[in-house]
Amino acid sequence: MEDFVGIFAIFAVFGTITAIVVGPSWLKSRERREMQATVRAAIDKGQPLPPEVIEALSAEATKNISSRTRDIRRGIIWLAVGIGLAAFGVINELSWGGGGGDNWDGPDFGGGLMGIAAIPVTVGLAFIVLSFFNKNKD
Repeated sequence: MEDFVGIFAIFAVFGTITAIVVGPSWLKSRERREMQATVRAAIDKGQPLPPEVIEALSAEATKNISSRTRDIRRGIIWLAVGIGLAAFGVINELSWGGGGGDNWDGPDFGGGLMGIAAIPVTVGLAFIVLSFFNKNKD
């Protein structure tokens, strides 16, 4: 019985993460399928589509096209996340008295967290650079 609790905890954690990631996309695809079935049935019966439906379908198609402002916004957010992780690493290193004990090299100012922070910083810089090459404007 005690083994079951550990296995259940593992499945609960990973199941929750999977549900958070997969759930919204599955619901969105189901909604899209139902909308397409409704439009298909209306066309098969010969009924004209209202302009609101056509506008909603075209807005859905153009929603994911990248633009300069969207790229700059994403770049700034990713850059801020990376800078925040780096600052957390430095503050954590300084507050715990880095450089003492068995560390012969002195303080490493963030350690592995600086390396992890480099990933969102690089992604943010890439989005900002891409915004200069993007021809689409809002």
